[in-house]
Amino acid sequence: MARAAAGAVPSAGKAGVRIVVVGDRGTGKSSLICTAATDVFPANVPPVLPPTRLPEDFYPDRVPLTIIDTSSRVEDSGKLGEELRRADAVVLTYACDQPATLDRLSTFWLPELRRLEVKVPVIVVGCKLDLRDEHQQISLDHVMTPIMQQFREIETCIECSAYKQIQIPEVFYYAQKAVLHPTGPLFDQETQTLKPRCVRALKRIFILCDQDRDGALSDAELNDFQVKCFNAPLQPSEIVGVKRVVQEKLSEGVNEHGLTLTGFLFLHALFIEKGRLETTWTVLRKFGYDNDIKLAENLIPSSFKKSPDQSVELTNEAIEYLRGIFELFDMDEDGALRPLEIEDLFSTAPECPWNEAPYKDAAEKTALEGLTLDGFLSQWALMTLLDPARTLENLIYIGYPGDPSSAIRVTKTRKNNRKKQQSDRNVFQCLVFGPKKAGKSALLNSFLGRPFSESCSSSTDERYAVNVVDQPGGVKKTLVLREIPEDGVKKMLVNKEALAACDIAVFVHDSSDESSWKRATELLVEVASHGEITGFEVPCLIVAAKDDLDPFPMAIQDSTRVSQDMGIEAPIPISTKLGDFSNIFRRIVNAAEHPHLSIPETEAGRSRKQYHRLVNRSLMFVSVGAAVAIVGLAAYRVYSARKNASS
Repeated sequence: MARAAAGAVPSAGKAGVRIVVVGDRGTGKSSLICTAATDVFPANVPPVLPPTRLPEDFYPDRVPLTIIDTSSRVEDSGKLGEELRRADAVVLTYACDQPATLDRLSTFWLPELRRLEVKVPVIVVGCKLDLRDEHQQISLDHVMTPIMQQFREIETCIECSAYKQIQIPEVFYYAQKAVLHPTGPLFDQETQTLKPRCVRALKRIFILCDQDRDGALSDAELNDFQVKCFNAPLQPSEIVGVKRVVQEKLSEGVNEHGLTLTGFLFLHALFIEKGRLETTWTVLRKFGYDNDIKLAENLIPSSFKKSPDQSVELTNEAIEYLRGIFELFDMDEDGALRPLEIEDLFSTAPECPWNEAPYKDAAEKTALEGLTLDGFLSQWALMTLLDPARTLENLIYIGYPGDPSSAIRVTKTRKNNRKKQQSDRNVFQCLVFGPKKAGKSALLNSFLGRPFSESCSSSTDERYAVNVVDQPGGVKKTLVLREIPEDGVKKMLVNKEALAACDIAVFVHDSSDESSWKRATELLVEVASHGEITGFEVPCLIVAAKDDLDPFPMAIQDSTRVSQDMGIEAPIPISTKLGDFSNIFRRIVNAAEHPHLSIPETEAGRSRKQYHRLVNRSLMFVSVGAAVAIVGLAAYRVYSARKNASS
């Protein structure tokens, strides 16, 4: 495992590396470049060299280098900025015989790179080492440590002499290495430990290589790993040597079955500490990781052919796999995955995908913040609905067998479902509209089993709630509630396809407040009109919240009139305070399952339909009249022809 085969190692797919050399005038930039390219110290060099190319076989990674010399004159600062923005790495020079140029690193150059937002590795190079005063010998570590602590973008420091040919090739080797095998994503220099994302990736690789699932890599598994990553087997004596190194430093790194995960991680930390980052990067890239230590985009299916009114769901096979995963990680067998168990489940992914909005707090949890099986599957359903590629990526991370694209299916269009008067979907998305303080958030909270709270704060951001709804006959459907803040409705409806992904919409109002009712009906008309104009009509329900309060005068008459005029069901009364929900969530699912019903019709929409019917009827009469005229003309011509023939 410690020995790489001869030849190139994977290098993040880069076709070339562009290194820009900057520093004060007279620090030796041009001489450094010229000597690296020719192996000869130049007697005379121009103020700025043209771009210099080092061939691909110059260094072991076999990636060509282009080195850009720069001018430090103020009048050339614009061009300098342009070059730096195109750089893969920066070589920043100072002169060993000019202490002022060293001071300028932290007072000018490094702050300037930050000002220009140059976010690439920096290699600090002390040139003219041969000219340093022998009586002023100083430790490079002593000088550079405080600067490196302040400027974390510095990858490494080195001193060289172009005149004496001291460490010249190493300068650009380290620069190239910083691009192809960067330290930052792998290792925390301050704590001297592997970074969490690196640990997670290596853990996944370890599990993939542990074929017999005994928690250790046997000699045979170690050898298979070595061949896969480095195209060369390990000799038995080398395997013994690797395990001995680990066991001497870390007793738990090896057991009777082989190298443990702890030992595997220790080895990689050791490689990095010794400057052999290419070993760990080779392993990561062989298993498909990019420079961010995430699976490369080409390994994750991300293009899904679907129209705007189609959705994406998990297949039954994927759901069964996730049921098995739930049972596997429910270590205490309490029927719920607690936060630590969720973290363990996703410990082979870059991070838990549900730590941030819209997934955080979107599912029902137990008193101990655990996810039940329904809550666990609901989170996956929500992620698949909103971001199918993210679902597939995380299925790969947790070890989904076979082709990940087989884990999802694209549903039929809602237009097709309306024609068939039945939806084939298992996951329904419901948009929740309503004015401020109508009870939208309380509805979502109750859906997640959360207790009623008297305190009310208006939502300014969209929010999701997802749960399983039990239907008659033991059928389970997943319902996603998406709360739309009142202030966000107008912006949302600017998009022609705003309602395309929506299976049903509900309009919540405070049944004790007439102004709340009026605003809810205005929103209903706006949404219904948008659906009629764009062709993405959706079933709609009206929810009369806060039924525990006295209704406003004329509430029943007004609501009956609106529901009859628009052809939808009468408002459904609920009280989240009393826990009286009138089977609201089951009724939402039922309405979504029958998408041809409960579709509101506005007055403008009726007028348009009547107009189209009149036009179609007129066209039909015109067509019939034209047909009669043509038939009459033909009959007359036949009659005339016969008459002429008889005469």
